[in-house]
Amino acid sequence: MSASERVPEVGLSPGTAALTDGELAVRGRVRDASNAVLFCETVHEGVTVPCVYKPVAGERPLWDFPDGTLAQREVAAYLVSEATGWGLVPPTVLRDGPYGEGMVQLWIESPAEDEAAEGAEDGDGGGVAEGDAGALLALTEELEPAPGWKAVVQAELENGRTALLVHADDIRLRRLAVLDAVINNADRKGGHLLTAADGRLYGIDHGVTFHTEDKLRTLLWGWAGEPLPEEAVGVLTGLAAELDGPLGQALGGLITAAETQAVRDRVAALLAAGVHPAPGGRWPSIPWPPV
Repeated sequence: MSASERVPEVGLSPGTAALTDGELAVRGRVRDASNAVLFCETVHEGVTVPCVYKPVAGERPLWDFPDGTLAQREVAAYLVSEATGWGLVPPTVLRDGPYGEGMVQLWIESPAEDEAAEGAEDGDGGGVAEGDAGALLALTEELEPAPGWKAVVQAELENGRTALLVHADDIRLRRLAVLDAVINNADRKGGHLLTAADGRLYGIDHGVTFHTEDKLRTLLWGWAGEPLPEEAVGVLTGLAAELDGPLGQALGGLITAAETQAVRDRVAALLAAGVHPAPGGRWPSIPWPPV
């Protein structure tokens, strides 16, 4: 069965037609990525759409994730995001491309990324900006976060100085923190946060997700132990029902049965606890590098 035949329809928005069916052409590569990340354009019915293509052939093996599964996990993260109704992950599909099967995701334009996209189009190696972490993450030498900010961890600086890493007390980030807890995101770095021109926040790079063991590593710990917002409780309740229906079936084509059940278990645990999760202590709670 081809990649295009295995792309689940559940959760796919109408705008994904160009990603799924368009003619994919590589325009450059994204630098500083641990796996092969190519900046591409896909042309469908006369419309050109910029996108990112991550071929499975370009994935580096990981000791704790099965080889050749990162692209499927990225698509699975998109499907879960769409099921929440929050739209936190750019449209993402699994399809064949110039270098074989891979993940194709809509390129999110933001002021911080315009130059990176232009560089990739020129074929000079391109690059990706460090997301929009500057507007959402900060270091402060104060002992407590300022109003509107949440403390994450004390960081060691040069010359023996310390600073407090903080993130914005932003509902968009809080929703993303809930999504990361559901999909068990092991790599929520600052550079994986993108703000589009319309103000929408997106999270990218979801290849190391859905592990059956607790591997949540994130910079969004500021709400740890706080009650989940009423909105999040409603979303999680709906997600639990979706996981027992079409969403669960769609995930079954992308991740293992045990991993799909682990998603159900995490949603149930979040609803039972009623609070944002806290670091478990078994694994490092902060990804490295953090940006």
